[in-house]
Amino acid sequence: MSNLSKIRTFFALALVALMMSCSRDSEVPAPAKPVDNGKGTETPPPATGTSNLTTGVTAQKVKSPKQVTDFLRQLPATYNDNPNKKWPVIIFLHGVGERGNDINQVKRAGLAARAAQDPNFPFIVISPQCKASSWWDVPSLEVLYDQVVKEYNVDPSRIYLTGLSMGGYGTWSWALSKPDRFAAFVPICGEGTPSKACVLKDKPVWVFHNADDPTVPVKGSRDMVNAIRSCGGTLVKYTENATGGHNAWTKAYNDPALYTWLNQQKK
Repeated sequence: MSNLSKIRTFFALALVALMMSCSRDSEVPAPAKPVDNGKGTETPPPATGTSNLTTGVTAQKVKSPKQVTDFLRQLPATYNDNPNKKWPVIIFLHGVGERGNDINQVKRAGLAARAAQDPNFPFIVISPQCKASSWWDVPSLEVLYDQVVKEYNVDPSRIYLTGLSMGGYGTWSWALSKPDRFAAFVPICGEGTPSKACVLKDKPVWVFHNADDPTVPVKGSRDMVNAIRSCGGTLVKYTENATGGHNAWTKAYNDPALYTWLNQQKK
């Protein structure tokens, strides 16, 4: 073989080796990049389909937002232990004082504050934030609801709705427009539309209000409870405290009986 032929053969073999090396390199998947979730980071689940989400309270975004764009998500400490377990969910609607663009405000009061104190709180808690100078908007909340059911290990037969003050109004509004989306409702010091209350006659509802509330008159809750009962509803419960002012939620959310009752309700 001539020297020229030997040179050509050498370069041909070298080229084949280089191509094989590049091919092997291209088959190695790139490592997952952490995603900023607004509070710390989460690494996307690997391609095997397993999932490992940050437990506790984290700030999240609504992926197809309307008026509601941000929410707090609280996952129990044992959420990742059993990927086949389906968890009950409580959606919590805050009051006027927590509106704005700082999602951390939502943790100041109500169920979001109560649940954040307990890493083993046995529900997924979803707490959206209402923008400043706006009101709870059911179509926006429906987008959030669908996202939660799709992305987390949710038991669809045990999704509950509660809210306080402005969130109490929002709870009644969502309940009256979409009663079959939830297993039970807990409106606190809010007000609804009694003429529409019959859609809730077969739904578990536990209402809380203080008789001396100077902000939202107790008549709002009394009228809704009486309207449901007038339609033949027997599943509505009503707790009215003689005193306590506007804050009927701290006592309600600190009562273990509420969560025992919620766990008994299924669609």
